[in-house]
Amino acid sequence: MAGNDWINSYLEAILDVGPNLDDAKASLLLRERGRFSPTRYFVEEVITGFDETDLHRSWVKAQATRSPQERNTRLENMCWRIWNLARQKKQLEGQLAQRKAKRRLERERGRREAAADMSDDLSEGEKGDIASEVSAHGENNKGRLPRINSVDAMETWASQQKGKKLYIVLISLHGLIRGENMELGRDSDTGGQVKYVVELARALGSMPGVYRVDLLTRQVASPEVDWSYGEPTEMLTPRNLEDFMDDMGESSGAYIVRIPFGPRDKYIPKELLWPHIPEFVDGALSHIIQMSNVLGEQIGSGKPVWPVAIHGHYADAGDSAALLSGALNVPMLFTGHSLGRDKLEQLLKQGRLSKDEINTTYKIMRRIEAEELSLDASEIVITSTRQEIDEQWRLYDGFDPVLERKLRARIRRNVSCYGRFMPRMVIIPPGMEFHHIIPQDGDMDGEIEGNEEHPSSPDPPIWSEIMRFFTNPRKPMILALARPDPKKNITTLVKAFGECRPLRELANLTLIMGNREGIDEMSSTNASVLLSVLKLIDKYDLYGQVAYPKHHKQAEVADIYRLAAKTKGVFINPAFIEPFGLTLIEAAAHGLPLVATKNGGPVDIHRVLDNGLLVDPHDQQSIADALLKLVADKHLWARCRQNDSEGNADRKTKLENAVLLWSRGVLKDQRKAGSGDRVEHSSSTGKFPALRRRKHIFVIAVDSDSNEDLLDAIRKIFEAVEKERIEGSIGFILSTFMTISEIRSFLVSGGLNANDFDAFICNSGSDLFYSTINPEDGPFVIDFYYHSHIEYRWGGEGLRKTLVRWAGSITDKKAGNEEHIVTPAEQLSANYCYAFKVKNAVMVPPVKELRKSLRIQALRCNVIYCRNGTRINVIPVLASRSQALRYLFVRWGIDLSKMVVFVGDSGDTDYEGLLGGVHKSVILKGVCSNASNQLLANRNYPLSDVMPVDSPNILHTPQDCTSSDIRDSLENILKS
Repeated sequence: MAGNDWINSYLEAILDVGPNLDDAKASLLLRERGRFSPTRYFVEEVITGFDETDLHRSWVKAQATRSPQERNTRLENMCWRIWNLARQKKQLEGQLAQRKAKRRLERERGRREAAADMSDDLSEGEKGDIASEVSAHGENNKGRLPRINSVDAMETWASQQKGKKLYIVLISLHGLIRGENMELGRDSDTGGQVKYVVELARALGSMPGVYRVDLLTRQVASPEVDWSYGEPTEMLTPRNLEDFMDDMGESSGAYIVRIPFGPRDKYIPKELLWPHIPEFVDGALSHIIQMSNVLGEQIGSGKPVWPVAIHGHYADAGDSAALLSGALNVPMLFTGHSLGRDKLEQLLKQGRLSKDEINTTYKIMRRIEAEELSLDASEIVITSTRQEIDEQWRLYDGFDPVLERKLRARIRRNVSCYGRFMPRMVIIPPGMEFHHIIPQDGDMDGEIEGNEEHPSSPDPPIWSEIMRFFTNPRKPMILALARPDPKKNITTLVKAFGECRPLRELANLTLIMGNREGIDEMSSTNASVLLSVLKLIDKYDLYGQVAYPKHHKQAEVADIYRLAAKTKGVFINPAFIEPFGLTLIEAAAHGLPLVATKNGGPVDIHRVLDNGLLVDPHDQQSIADALLKLVADKHLWARCRQNDSEGNADRKTKLENAVLLWSRGVLKDQRKAGSGDRVEHSSSTGKFPALRRRKHIFVIAVDSDSNEDLLDAIRKIFEAVEKERIEGSIGFILSTFMTISEIRSFLVSGGLNANDFDAFICNSGSDLFYSTINPEDGPFVIDFYYHSHIEYRWGGEGLRKTLVRWAGSITDKKAGNEEHIVTPAEQLSANYCYAFKVKNAVMVPPVKELRKSLRIQALRCNVIYCRNGTRINVIPVLASRSQALRYLFVRWGIDLSKMVVFVGDSGDTDYEGLLGGVHKSVILKGVCSNASNQLLANRNYPLSDVMPVDSPNILHTPQDCTSSDIRDSLENILKS
């Protein structure tokens, strides 16, 4: 092989500077040069990570070739291929090292910024040993965990759940799922996960305390698969049926429920399911609400039985579970089974595919974003091993083991985390079926941990926290529980109390105004109200008569009500308008008489309970007189308390029924017999939204660059359905990034009326308003219940401070004074939306970079770049314009399939969420055709990964469409 010596010498030179060999092995190779073939070494050792089997075959052929000239030619060609592979491998190793270094720096910076905000002294548990706690191989050096006896754990949990009847939802979207004769291994999507979730559902359905388990998956009615996968429902028979027959009830047990979504007659791999997930979410939402109502009739005394948790399996189900969890306002759990970031790292190491090729094949970036969202929304993430946590989950922006320990320690100490949160990681190894195994003789090790009893003090701690404010704590307490918001009208209450000397002499005033660290850290609106309250306390010299504690836990609210009742006090809600008044019901349940605003829901609550007085919230004297009357007249106080007492079963039943009926919008007027009147819907009173009566709902969500373009689109749509609009069969919703104040100005400038729309989705989906013609309510009525759905994990002031700091770091370096590019827009912000103005969108980092930065700091939110990048709205993580539509379905029963959403060619960075689901989407061609192209290009994945191609639910108008073109596009919809 003398002719090949130059090849061997050349490759030896590459070996000396190429892939790192360990010194001992290198020297050995050089000593045994006579028997060492660099070419063979490259083929069999250096490139093994690339899986170049064809290259190895070329080597074998070359060795078998008899002609020296042909053999040399083959070896020379192969040499260049090997040389190129060696360079590629070294480049990939460098890129991997750079990614790890960048991730480490980002994590360290995120921890420093989080620690700067969480400035309290860290406990020993928080500090940890960051450098040594985890070894280079990710192993925990603290020792092995004790063995857990799963049988004991299950029995303990079961004993705790006795008497309860729980509804649990599991989600596993892909693969072919059925209860018996599973086709495991049929394809890559029908593997161990299918077996796992089916047996988990079956086991949960057999647990005492669990009434119903639904495993939601995809319905597949295709000739290429068995007919059983097209059945809508399949019951999972318990393994030991005879042990559970006595506990079975109607609709109880575990079921596979197949939701139709995606191509109806085709079984497709999981990588192609992503665009159809919104359709699944809408279908699953409909099923869960229907089942909750059914279970309510069977076991819930007529009240819906909501799922106690929604558990997603794999990334696609995690994405779905997050959206369902937000729409239903119930907890979420997540099991990844395998993780996208780890798969991406492994594929990149192999070097066979580029990152773009990997993304095209596996839709890996869409999968990773779904897993990040699952981290954002989950209470608990279930893993199989410690390695999954330390080596795989730590690759994600939304999870950092070090920061997670600090946050967990602060939560245990009841120390503020400033809006930061990470889900709890729980290790539960996959189980094994033992029913077919014959046990051997011998003992089984196991440990049972007992519950330690913690004695509690006679009085709750919050009592002393409130009482310390009072000179005479024995006086009756007037209790107000509301955040310091102008519409809550707290300042009028303080004025009424301060200017009524008899009331001051007879009672104390307690103001529970949320939680705060310091006034400077509050939003400007809330801080202004609180400062006004403090100034009024000083003005009227109310020291010793007014309590305003800085902190209270949610669990202590009941204790606060109890304290007020114990002092024979009164609860007051002086808000200018109260859509319903949940605090009034809570106070009534604790035996507190009420003084409440006469505007809104309290009227109906008072009509049922007759347990207090209604007042005009604008009339300060009326508030003082009502409070004084209840405090001074003990007979009146006792009668009101008796009316709302928990012991009065008839009243309690009436209250529960009234609340249920009110929520459905069909509460009848319960005035004395003979009146025959009833409470009208929002068209006359503003109490219930008019959109409940519509046959179709048109949602205008056109994200134009200018108000003129939006106004033009609205007029065309109105003209296209003018007849139906006048008849009232079609209602309209305006969905936009704008605030309600901006919308009001927009409507006035465009010659439109607020009543042209039934509802307004504002601030990119963080606020929901209804129109009303009641002059006392003004043109808009806010839906406060929507806030209770979206406030989950809202970072509040901690998030705002972080965002302001980030905005201050975005400057124009070329400008002499480093001009700020992003500035806070307080006048455009709201309680659940922090807005920022952008002077130069080109100089602002992509939206995905800001989301990443916030996730690294454990802040959970939804970042949206609006109006072609000139504005940024940061809202709660599970809030969005598309989720607001699902809320309308949950709250008012509005059929999503009867909605039509109008968008342009492109839009804000939440544009993609508006294009999927069971509703129809109409893309107005030529509208917003140039808007936000740069923003949408910043997405981690192409729009085709979230928008179904050739979907019958997506309609396109002609370019630069007219009202007639829109009418033609809608023709089939309007006939249905």
